[in-house]
Amino acid sequence: MATGPKLVDYLTYEPEESGILWIRFNRPDRLNALIGSSEENGTVAKVGEYMRAGDDDPKVRVIVLTGVGRVFCAGADLRGKAPKEVTGDDFVGNRGAHEGIDAARQHFFHGFTKLHRDISLIRKPTIAMINGPAVGSGMDMALHCDIRIGCEKTRFVAYHNAGQIIENGGSYYLPKMVGLGRALEFAYTGELDGERAYQWGMLNHLVSSEKLEETTRALCARMMNVPPLVQWIGKRIMRTAVDSTMENTMVLTSNAGSILNASEDAKEARRAFIEKRKPNYKGA
Repeated sequence: MATGPKLVDYLTYEPEESGILWIRFNRPDRLNALIGSSEENGTVAKVGEYMRAGDDDPKVRVIVLTGVGRVFCAGADLRGKAPKEVTGDDFVGNRGAHEGIDAARQHFFHGFTKLHRDISLIRKPTIAMINGPAVGSGMDMALHCDIRIGCEKTRFVAYHNAGQIIENGGSYYLPKMVGLGRALEFAYTGELDGERAYQWGMLNHLVSSEKLEETTRALCARMMNVPPLVQWIGKRIMRTAVDSTMENTMVLTSNAGSILNASEDAKEARRAFIEKRKPNYKGA
């Protein structure tokens, strides 16, 4: 039986009977800025923990990451540091950046960067519903999700105000999503509005803020008409294909196709189609 995560008040965990798990950044008074950095109870670590809990819960089909209030996530809290009793300890191998240049490398590679990557390893569909500015780490977490839905309030803001390059996966995803020239333009300027982000391909959908949740729910409902195994395996193959060859990808799809064809969900899909009814998938 799936067990839920250890909850914190700055990140909500809201599973619905519909099959949607809502994870919301919940510091609207601080524009949903992060708590901590790479610590065990830091916001980025908790996002991964919450998503893994949803991944393990058979009742959850789709995971949506969004923010409470007018901002998606403002990234690092440059004006205040949470106490250790809130953030918890650093992960092993993740020394503080104040210990020197090499310690800073350790800090990012073994801690902060790895925690962002965890989002991309979730097997179930993940959606970033970007209700406002996504800044720094907030932008990176959105890019690690499978799908991004934005509105007229959406903005992507890089790390330039903190004197940093685009990191934590952003420099990997951006050239693949929008092309090298556009990715470099963003890297040189540090800000992108929702309209251009949609034109460039960073956003899958751009709708009015009044229709943002409605559009997200409608997409989730369409996703839940597809067998879970098809989604999970298809997602992993496509993410692998980004850094592979056509031949290797075809080997993966050939092997996966025969496995899926014998699955209970595939049999149920065929029965439901013939019987003209809604399928009841088990993820098996």
